[in-house]
Amino acid sequence: MKLSNYLIATLKEAPSDAETTSHQLMVRAGMIRKIAAGVYNFLPTGLRVFRKVENIIREEMDKAGAIEVMMPFVTPADLWNKSGRGEIYGKELLRFKDRADRDFCLGPTHEEVVTDMVDREVKSYKNLPITIYQIQPKFRDEIRPRFGVMRAREFTMKDAYSFDINEAGAEKSYINMFNAYKSIFDRCGLTYKAVEADSGNIGGSFSHEFMVLAETGEDLVLSCDKCDFAANVETTSIKENTSTVTGGTDLISANEISTPKMTSVDDIANFLKVSSGDIVKTLVLESDDDLIAVLIRGDHDLSLTKLKKFLSVNFLDFASEEVLKKRNIVKGFCGPIDLDIKIYSDNAIKLMTNFITGSNKLDFHSQGVNHDRDFPVESFGDFREAVDGDLCPCDDCVGTLSSTRGIEVGHVFKLGTKYSESMNATFADQDGKEKNYYMGCYGIGVGRVVAAAVEQNNDENGIRFPIALAPFQIVIISTDKKEGESLLKAREVYDFLLNLSYDVAIDDRNENPGVKFKDAELLGIPLQLRIGPKSLAKGLVEFKNRLSGEIIEIDKDNLELIKEKIDELLR
Repeated sequence: MKLSNYLIATLKEAPSDAETTSHQLMVRAGMIRKIAAGVYNFLPTGLRVFRKVENIIREEMDKAGAIEVMMPFVTPADLWNKSGRGEIYGKELLRFKDRADRDFCLGPTHEEVVTDMVDREVKSYKNLPITIYQIQPKFRDEIRPRFGVMRAREFTMKDAYSFDINEAGAEKSYINMFNAYKSIFDRCGLTYKAVEADSGNIGGSFSHEFMVLAETGEDLVLSCDKCDFAANVETTSIKENTSTVTGGTDLISANEISTPKMTSVDDIANFLKVSSGDIVKTLVLESDDDLIAVLIRGDHDLSLTKLKKFLSVNFLDFASEEVLKKRNIVKGFCGPIDLDIKIYSDNAIKLMTNFITGSNKLDFHSQGVNHDRDFPVESFGDFREAVDGDLCPCDDCVGTLSSTRGIEVGHVFKLGTKYSESMNATFADQDGKEKNYYMGCYGIGVGRVVAAAVEQNNDENGIRFPIALAPFQIVIISTDKKEGESLLKAREVYDFLLNLSYDVAIDDRNENPGVKFKDAELLGIPLQLRIGPKSLAKGLVEFKNRLSGEIIEIDKDNLELIKEKIDELLR
């Protein structure tokens, strides 16, 4: 590629709304440009990286035996109503009507469409198992799109779906895709963890997220220092340390204390000179049918994911101030005593006595509170997020958990018969009976992989792409602005490498050498072959390895030696 005929749209400064390193660098490198909130153009260099990720995904999917199809981006709302997800998905599902007043939506994922397709085309167990995949745009109307293409509203996903005759077959398909994902992310040059995760709106019994480890990641990943356990902080099971009981063994009487305008745990802890772990928060939430309260230790955070799963409800969120007023619950001072809604308690509260709670009176809290004696508990359960130092939940493991930040780039799900049952999708088994398919689904965000690679590979000069993802693997930079010996030699080497099918560009633009060097660094091109009058006068050309910073000199006329060095550096 001759860069004099190419669109190099680099910028000196990042836009003010770019919060993350990947967003800043992808805009500065001229890879993406925003045209609306969460909607981006991919410019030429960005698209080249994007296509390389796509190609790696496609090759590994094909190798794993998956079959590529293309399903429509616009999907009939009837399919979503049939599965029951039309209401559950909420406002993220962008809905509209066509000219005939029929309801449609933009597909955020394709479980309904693929289940309908397979139900129409696959009628017998003889055609199973089968795994189908596509790479296509999706749309989710995110309430707050951010971080560039990391959390965009329109994005491209590789989504795959497996169909099996039974649970054992579905397990094999899941493992097959799990291993394919490992191959994909290995080839992309990423450092990642596969962690246990929540299935969310997709549903199903089990799932894993593939997390690229990066300090700027949105998600918190916990892993054990003794075994291979790793999970998302929201789903990590808690093994409470039952040897530690706080508050003493002698129960004292509950009494109210004045706490004017003190609504936070930190305020109360400082005022009473206690630790936040001596305080119990009473959180009021709206669920499908009614309000509920959940008790969480003051230094812990509620996991909505765990509580929602425990209660088996479709909707769960914190109650609004308006709802609290209607039920005479005082915001900031809520407590469990005399509360007329069901109370659920995290397991950590079992180990506490004589703790502090709100008194459900403005500017008052209660101390010396004890469960069972002072208020009833509907049920205890594991409702909190895990934290650094928690015990590993694995049986017979004595390790502790530590946290790292991660960016989710892929997710694999065991769906079971969730969709095939709700959509009445069946096949004829060996005995001639109609049975529901056992399904799995497997997603990779292509743009997220690109952004995660940038988050994990950068320095003060720009992006340091892994060789497999760089927009070009080699750039030949002529330091001549005009025709001259340097540009002639650059063209000679360029033609030589191009004829050998190397992924090479020549920077023959009418720009100063400094501009060319800076653009090559910013774009993250791994190998730079610099050709200028000074080195040519010595009969040499310069190689710079972007990843190591090493600069070496090579005989300018020995093209085979240049090729050998490139091959060595690209390994």
